[in-house]
Amino acid sequence: MPAQFLLNILIAVLWTLLMDEDAFHLSTFIAGYLAGIGILFFMHRFFGTKFYLLRVYSTVKLLFIFISELAQSSLLIMKQILSPKLKIKPGIFTYEHSMVGPYELTTLALLLTLTPGSVVMEVSPDGKTFYIHAMDVEESRDDVLRSIKVFEKAIMEVTRG
Repeated sequence: MPAQFLLNILIAVLWTLLMDEDAFHLSTFIAGYLAGIGILFFMHRFFGTKFYLLRVYSTVKLLFIFISELAQSSLLIMKQILSPKLKIKPGIFTYEHSMVGPYELTTLALLLTLTPGSVVMEVSPDGKTFYIHAMDVEESRDDVLRSIKVFEKAIMEVTRG
């Protein structure tokens, strides 16, 4: 992926130099970058990897998924806090994930911990099970499991391409 990006920048620089303009114009560089995207898209199979913008798209998608989950869980937490009676049943449950490397495992644990209402307390010694504390186990366990599955899929798209 970095090689494709650097090659795209090189194509944009060459495009800018070959336009024979008296000064540097950002619009010429952007046009060269877009031309480089087209060239690399048709030639990416020769690199042995997927097209680099697909991973960028997956990363942006993961960011939007996290922001959406963060907003939804924050609203749920505010609803719980502002209700006259606190009707929560905190608890701990386990979740066996399908993450492979340490980066995937850490990313999933951090995204779950950053989402309000749930905290990854511990990871099992074999690294395959999370111990998760949820603010309301009865109501939010299914929501937490759903968000874990969404996060897992999005993280795998980014890391495994």
